[in-house]
Amino acid sequence: MRPVLVVAIRLARFDLRRFLIGGLLWMPVSVIPLAGGLVLQRIFDQISGHQAASLGQSLWLCAAFVGVELVRGLTLSVAYLYGGYWWDAAATLLRANALRSILTARGPAATRLPHTPGESVARLRDDVSDLVEFTDESVPLAGAVLFSGAALVIMASVDPVVTLVLALPMVAIGVLNRMMSEVIRRLHLRARTLGAAVTAYIGEIFGAVLAIKTAGAEDATLERLREHNRRRRDAAVRDRMATDMLDTVTGATVEISIGLVLLLAAPAMRRGDFTVGDLALFTSYVSWLAALPRTIGVILYRLPQAAVATERLSRLMAAHEDAGDLSWNTGVWFRRERPPTTAPPARDDTLEVVEARGLTVRFGDGGRGVRGVDLRITRGSFTVVTGAVGSGKTTLVRALLGLVPVDAGTVTWNGRHVEDPGTFLVPDRVAYASQVPRLFSESLRENLLMGRPGDHLDRALWSAAFEDDLAGMPEGLDTVVGPRGVRLSGGQVQRATAARALARHPDLLVVDDLSSALDVETEKLLWDRIAGAARDGGGPGTLLVVSHRQAALERADQVIVLDRSRVAGRGPLGELLRTCPEMRRLWSEELVIEAGEQKNTRTTHAGPREG
Repeated sequence: MRPVLVVAIRLARFDLRRFLIGGLLWMPVSVIPLAGGLVLQRIFDQISGHQAASLGQSLWLCAAFVGVELVRGLTLSVAYLYGGYWWDAAATLLRANALRSILTARGPAATRLPHTPGESVARLRDDVSDLVEFTDESVPLAGAVLFSGAALVIMASVDPVVTLVLALPMVAIGVLNRMMSEVIRRLHLRARTLGAAVTAYIGEIFGAVLAIKTAGAEDATLERLREHNRRRRDAAVRDRMATDMLDTVTGATVEISIGLVLLLAAPAMRRGDFTVGDLALFTSYVSWLAALPRTIGVILYRLPQAAVATERLSRLMAAHEDAGDLSWNTGVWFRRERPPTTAPPARDDTLEVVEARGLTVRFGDGGRGVRGVDLRITRGSFTVVTGAVGSGKTTLVRALLGLVPVDAGTVTWNGRHVEDPGTFLVPDRVAYASQVPRLFSESLRENLLMGRPGDHLDRALWSAAFEDDLAGMPEGLDTVVGPRGVRLSGGQVQRATAARALARHPDLLVVDDLSSALDVETEKLLWDRIAGAARDGGGPGTLLVVSHRQAALERADQVIVLDRSRVAGRGPLGELLRTCPEMRRLWSEELVIEAGEQKNTRTTHAGPREG
């Protein structure tokens, strides 16, 4: 449980002033009932004749009781409003730290992310809430302790025996809560896991609506969603039943305590040792005294829930980070005006040569990857990695960029060892256009810039052969592309991805099978323009391209042929066609495919003949 306590303490301390003020506002909410009980004692003693008083005095005491409750209600409202800011800020801090680690921490993020985006969203929503709520429980706990201490002193001064008997059921509640903590932890973990599965599946449904409709799988999809919901419902009910059972038992102790007070107070009242006012005092305090074991009970069953949340959120963090980094105050911005930002320092390590030695990635016992691959890319060169499907092309470039965990191998930049390629080989050193383009449901401009200046945007759009497509969009760069770019064609999505990489003005441009949705003419134009931009100094002078297309292979200074995870050949295209059987096979297949594409393109442009 130590990681949970570390997170809770740091969450309380990151905005300590607001946390303490919120706690001080809650104190009167818990302490004011002390005054209300004493006023009730006076009122009932006057009514019963134990104290002499006029009607006016009794009415003033009733007005005082009403005033006490009004003050308490007003204080409660202010405490809720003020405490909400700290609650939201603490939740934001946890989410920001998790996202910071995923995006910028050393090591490949792919090893830490859940199987689906929905699972990640569920963790950032539900688990963050569990942690903040656990920390927030310390505020009512402090008030309950203060009230209970003062109330027990007052009650003991009236009747110590009744006070002692009243406190015993409260102790039993604390013991029961402690015994149930492991059961609650197990049930809560299952409920959170199955709840995240539902969120993830709903996200998958929205992302695959077209595939579901074309496959006629609507009924099967909904039935599977119902099954997910049934499992989640059963787990959530068990989780809620465990916590509600503790709440019910805690509430029952209040009734038991009131009954014990009545049983013990009756003989004392007959003897005159216990007044009607004392009974009113005890019965008014007993419900508030239950706040202490109830709050302790809430903390005890929230503790295993918070442990589950800490574990699930910590799995999003890098291997060298722990729960302390999850809750560390890293300067999350909460003010109305963004603080000034400083420009990053100018780099003095312009690419001369990047090398990889012995890169090895294994996916499971029988899974493919790459094995012992050497790679050398010099400034101004055009390198193409080619091979059959499943030969390891994408794995090689992702291993070079630190996007997948590497089992062996080293990477150097200008002869200097790169300890963590994932955080070093980033814009503006390297830009990457991936095999599967990813666009957000935002404007085209925001997808291309993603928060960066647009100094090179026009040049990037021209280099990516996108200017004609942009001219055909009524809203231009402000066109919203839809989720994953569904409002664009496949070729437009790929060229937009290329433009986004080119807009970073990198030293090295890494392109993974960018031309798979482009026709031969468009692909040739794209490579011509990228090469032309490089000659003019307006684009990347060094390229690493994964491709099997003729236009890229003929332009390459060196071609690396992969076959079953290993390098089968390396060198210029002409040399490989003479010396590498695998290259000859791939080249022959590609010539046939491109000839067919060109024939289809000519037929489409010519249109049907008239008879």
